[in-house]
Amino acid sequence: MNTLQNIIHQNRVWACLDCGKCSAVCPITRWETRRYSSPRTLIEKSIHGRAEEMMDESLFWACLVCKRCTELCPSDVHFIEFIREARSLARTHDRFGDCSHSETIQTWGRMMTSPGLRQNRLAWLTGDLRTSETSDTVYFTGCLPYYEPLFKKLNFEGVKIARAAVKIMNYLGIKPQVLEDEVCCGHDQLWEGDVDTFRQLALLNLQRLKATGAKRVVTTCPECTRTLKIDYPQLVGSLGLEVLHISELMAQANLTASNPRVSNPTAPLLPVTYQDACHLGRHLGIYDAPRKVMNDLGLDLREMERTRNTSLCCGTSCWRACGQVSKSIQVDRLREARATGAETLVTTCLKCQIHMKCAQEDPILGEQINIQIRDLTTLVAEMLPD
Repeated sequence: MNTLQNIIHQNRVWACLDCGKCSAVCPITRWETRRYSSPRTLIEKSIHGRAEEMMDESLFWACLVCKRCTELCPSDVHFIEFIREARSLARTHDRFGDCSHSETIQTWGRMMTSPGLRQNRLAWLTGDLRTSETSDTVYFTGCLPYYEPLFKKLNFEGVKIARAAVKIMNYLGIKPQVLEDEVCCGHDQLWEGDVDTFRQLALLNLQRLKATGAKRVVTTCPECTRTLKIDYPQLVGSLGLEVLHISELMAQANLTASNPRVSNPTAPLLPVTYQDACHLGRHLGIYDAPRKVMNDLGLDLREMERTRNTSLCCGTSCWRACGQVSKSIQVDRLREARATGAETLVTTCLKCQIHMKCAQEDPILGEQINIQIRDLTTLVAEMLPD
């Protein structure tokens, strides 16, 4: 078992200068008013061996692993990896943090670890979508089919994102494989410290994806992209496949010619703003691909004040510690989006859409945070010719 001292050493926590740069940019620190907590307070308590106190800090489970602090750290402290491994240690002390949605999402993740589980995973496929069992491209849908009923009341696009992804790939001449026995990638389990469940899910996906004989896997979820591309090779084993977020696939193609707004210069441009998802941006360094796609389609992109590597997180991670602090972050971001004058907030992360739309349920704030929220994938699919 990993000890706290090992976790401190492996993640360079000992190098902290107590400079406060992490505290200055942490969204949780800014909005948590009940008791001050910051990345450096967690580090201080861990270094001094006060593990129980560290685990009692409000930030310990609320940390968004958004990686904003890591980018600014002058000592190269690997804070989000420290949090991930410390949470795993906390579970051995029977500490799990506050869970949102009554453990529903964690429960289906644990259920999927059963190798013999039969899923009705492909019911979202419609007759106009073309797939192939021999394609060199796999579309990894992730938990979209399960999020669909859970967040339907929010008008979450859900399986519309999956259908849009296949429609776009068909337009590009790709008939992807879509697996009926795919399971959750394990992202949330890994980052909330449930490493055993993560490993079980990862091993099943490794086996099944390798068996496809494909050369690449495309996702519509940045967390899936990061997990398959970085965490599997580091912690379980390499897929041996190229891993792409769909924004990268679209950026490689020329979508301009098919867009009536581009071919007709008198057509009004749709004003949009863009939410850089933490896992696509800071975790994977993918900033330009979504913007290229929007530019190719002739959208009027109006950037928010905080953008690219300074972008603000959507406020919740791993379905843990979702409360007033998370909502304050979301409202802050939605107001920033509204200030651009855009009609639509475009995301490339399904969780960004879920969390932002949840915040918009507030009956008091109303117009202050009212802006249409769309996934880039569904927006592109609508603009392509039938």
